[in-house]
Amino acid sequence: MTPSAPLDDPQIPVKIQLAAAWTSFMFLYLYVDHLVLYKPGHLQRILEGYVWEFEVSQSFLVMAFTSVAIPALMILASLILSAPAARITSLVVGLIYIPYSAINAAGETWAIFFGFSIGLELLLLAFILRTAWTWPRSGAEDPGLRGPTSAGRSR
Repeated sequence: MTPSAPLDDPQIPVKIQLAAAWTSFMFLYLYVDHLVLYKPGHLQRILEGYVWEFEVSQSFLVMAFTSVAIPALMILASLILSAPAARITSLVVGLIYIPYSAINAAGETWAIFFGFSIGLELLLLAFILRTAWTWPRSGAEDPGLRGPTSAGRSR
């Protein structure tokens, strides 16, 4: 048997990495909220007009929607904003969502579920922050990764 050629492992652009990470974050974020509905007594509290300790109102729903809309819009923003704007926006929103996500576990009795699910959210946020923070600068990478540079092209 002859050894096979190594698999090609092209570099993934930072914008795609961020969009994928924000997408993964959104799936986890939504599924945690969905799966908690199966917690005994949770639906009854909702039917009584409360989510956790908050009374369900139009204001509460607007705030809840906003908390989901921001990271959802970060998927698009990661792709369409300029590199500096996408970097800063990911850093700011990521930093805001770390305590926001962690607070969701405060006072919960289901430590395994919330620890695991919110722990994964926090790992994704850490990845987002690291990726945005270490965004490569122009000309800093190996020129061989991008093909010939303008200086190497014939005129």
